[in-house]
Amino acid sequence: MEFKHQATVTLAEVAEAAGVGESTVSRVLRNHGSFSGKTRERVMAAVERLGYVPNRIAGTLASTGSRLVAFVIPSLSNIVFPDVLRGASAVLEENRYQAVFSVTDYDPGKEEALAAAMLAWRPAAVMLAGYEHTEGTVKMLRASGCRIVELLDLDGDALDIAVGFSNRAAGRESAAFLLKRGYRRIGYVGHDLNRDTRAGKRFSSFCETLGAHDASLVAREILPGASSVENGRLGLERLLARTSDLDAVYFSNDDMALGGYFHCLAEGIAIPSKLAIFGYNGLDIGRATPQPLSTIRTPRVATGEIAAQLVVANAPAQAVDLGFELIEGATA
Repeated sequence: MEFKHQATVTLAEVAEAAGVGESTVSRVLRNHGSFSGKTRERVMAAVERLGYVPNRIAGTLASTGSRLVAFVIPSLSNIVFPDVLRGASAVLEENRYQAVFSVTDYDPGKEEALAAAMLAWRPAAVMLAGYEHTEGTVKMLRASGCRIVELLDLDGDALDIAVGFSNRAAGRESAAFLLKRGYRRIGYVGHDLNRDTRAGKRFSSFCETLGAHDASLVAREILPGASSVENGRLGLERLLARTSDLDAVYFSNDDMALGGYFHCLAEGIAIPSKLAIFGYNGLDIGRATPQPLSTIRTPRVATGEIAAQLVVANAPAQAVDLGFELIEGATA
């Protein structure tokens, strides 16, 4: 049977079915203004019977300006993105903006669909992680008329505002630190680098830096899916099973590095004399381990705060480099 598209039910049709004026229907749906309980019952019965969906876009356009700021982020399981949201939310709430967010699971196609859904609400701004988006996402963002903020990366060309740091520089400094400490048989444990493009940039520049100093990556273990402490432990176990004479391992982030650290504790592998471990992000838990994690600390909360401040101030297009800090720690 051929599907026939049904026309969208209008506010006027609901009003006619309920026997009231359009303004009354609007007051009932917004739960604002005066109306009787019986009037509300008639309106809601008509809404349910007709399948009416309120037009949020029209409401937004009729207002003095959207107060929504949409976040399209890769993950909530990694503390990095909650930290960014925490920093941004404090500024937005202070300025009476409302943050809404959706999670892509590092899937570019899902990011495109979620960006479209968020843009349908005509937000004041959309904030996304990194520069790598589908062509469809870029077209939508450019045509949206709202502010676009790309977070946590500066290795590329921003669509509008960018706030973060260079992942390539972080990879270079990580490699230079390990080389300076005398490590030469270096391995890598990471997660899906095709999806997490920022981790991919760090890994690429890490390997380039090794090559520039007549060294090379001895072995690697890339696990599918998202990063986690469990995958870090499993990845190091697999890596050492194949290449037992490594003297240092670079991890895609601190979650993975902590998993590697726990594997070493369980197996009696002395850190750093037998095996050095180096991470990325500078998570609080990495400072609380018996040996503080050697890592790169990134300004995640500050990234969210400054991004929100630029949106609130309607600042001109710009890229803000917040840099990062190399933490020597005690694992390398």
